[in-house]
Amino acid sequence: MMQIAILGSGLIGSSWAALFLAHGHSVAFADPRHDAHNEALPAVEAAWKGLQALCPLGALPKERIRFHLTIGAACENADFVQECGPDRLHIKQAMLAEAESTLAPHVIIASSTSSLMPSDIQMEMKHPERLLVAHPMNPPHLVPLVELVCGSKTTPETLDQAKSFYETLGRVTVVARKEVPGHIANRLTSALYREAVHMAAEGIASVEDIDKAIAWGPGLRWALMGPHLIYHLGGGAGGYRGYLEHLGPTQANRWKALGEPRMDKATIEALISGLQIELENLGNPSRNELEKARDDGLVALLQLKAGLPL
Repeated sequence: MMQIAILGSGLIGSSWAALFLAHGHSVAFADPRHDAHNEALPAVEAAWKGLQALCPLGALPKERIRFHLTIGAACENADFVQECGPDRLHIKQAMLAEAESTLAPHVIIASSTSSLMPSDIQMEMKHPERLLVAHPMNPPHLVPLVELVCGSKTTPETLDQAKSFYETLGRVTVVARKEVPGHIANRLTSALYREAVHMAAEGIASVEDIDKAIAWGPGLRWALMGPHLIYHLGGGAGGYRGYLEHLGPTQANRWKALGEPRMDKATIEALISGLQIELENLGNPSRNELEKARDDGLVALLQLKAGLPL
């Protein structure tokens, strides 16, 4: 059993906590708010219920959860640190400076940042070699992907140890070979979202139909395999080479027609208006209802994928 310090008890931190607890570890939250536990504990309990749908866990082990007002206190005797603070470089650097005041030099610090560069985050650290990015997809307790990104001073040992740790949690790890904003998955989702915004802003399709086109089309395939494998199958007997040589030029032609939308007031209002219509057509479900539907679907999909050779 490991003692894991979680710096930040918000949405991501609480989700991480449920996952760590489910694998027998203890967690210590650091949050300066005196009432942080009033929000975090119910969030951990909700995530725990989601995990229970995948495997029997029993009752939430609240005795293995602690809350601290300071980062230093949460990091005392920690074996691993999951940083989940605001995505602001100066804030993360300040948080890690406090963490290092009590951490042993060998303890790994993994940042959940979605876009910041680990080289920037570790710039002012006493032991920068222990820092790397371990970015999850929301919600981390259900979505297995963890993106690992090393900074210029991160050691190979840190990467290897972090990779092994997350894999003991049943996570699927991918390693970015270069530092770029958004790492891997968020760059891919951003590329798709850019075109989704462009199509809505230009009146090519409604927000609702764009969402349907993804959820009931390529999204179904992407849940099973990535674009390279999908186009490998799309090439028939010729495989990926056959696809690229025969249909690759059509992809290049479509790239030229993709939009570069501006996220101005008019676009924002058009997107919000379009989403409101979509929600009305769904019967105006609450946020909690949508989250439950998403999480129930993720559980069912994970169970399905567990039986597939992919």
